[in-house]
Amino acid sequence: MTGSETSPTFRLAYVPGVTPAKWVRIWNERLPDVPLALVQLPVAAAPDALREGTADAGVVRLPVDRTFFSAIPLYTETTVVVVPKDHLLTAVDEVSLADLADEVVLHPLDDVLGWEQPPGEAAFERPATTEDAVELVAANVGLLVVPQSLARLHHRRDLTYRPVADAPQSGVALVWPEETTTDLVDDFIGIVRGRTANSTRGRTRTPAEERSAQSADTRADGATARRRPTAGKTGGKTGRAPQKRGGSGGSRDGRGTPGGGGGKGGKGGKPRRRS
Repeated sequence: MTGSETSPTFRLAYVPGVTPAKWVRIWNERLPDVPLALVQLPVAAAPDALREGTADAGVVRLPVDRTFFSAIPLYTETTVVVVPKDHLLTAVDEVSLADLADEVVLHPLDDVLGWEQPPGEAAFERPATTEDAVELVAANVGLLVVPQSLARLHHRRDLTYRPVADAPQSGVALVWPEETTTDLVDDFIGIVRGRTANSTRGRTRTPAEERSAQSADTRADGATARRRPTAGKTGGKTGRAPQKRGGSGGSRDGRGTPGGGGGKGGKGGKPRRRS
């Protein structure tokens, strides 16, 4: 790991559609002494912000330059088509690109799907943003194909969406400059990957982590002391099982009858009658 210096604030960039709230909550619980600042950026601006040091790490859309960035893929989104609620495509649960062949499909300048050839018929001009394209869908100018999170982000009551089975998909990843992997970046990686609070991966603990670890050790020592037996309770027993004492000889033969020397066919008890 390089860059052992700790920043007073951890700056996390994220792009539209991404919701890092769960990870932020865990960060605040685990590292209360280090504020986490969220930096929302357009998709195209996120890589440059990370290069320039505006943010320490980012939850962004793939692809990214893997010669400069380290990346941990997080999930891949379902792709949907946004349509008016009274559109014919709402009659089915899922559509294909072939179903869009005769439709005007809007292709905004901030598109994140990386089409080789966008589906449907091209609009007269490309909308500047996905948000602008959604407004045009509501005005019945055309349809829009986007990751599901963006359809939810720009939701309107007069619009709905359906999954597109064979469309490209958008992957989301945690990304940071490989040469500036600080302890705080490693902490956030641990949260994303589900590491426990006690997993420090060899780095120095923060004061809050040290207090938490000491408290856990104290509880563990107390539990061990309660479980440990004392000499008074055991009564000096050695743990050897008690031996059962037999009759006159204190032993049994191979057939489980008292006494020894009672060979084959030997019977004890009743005497023979004299003739």
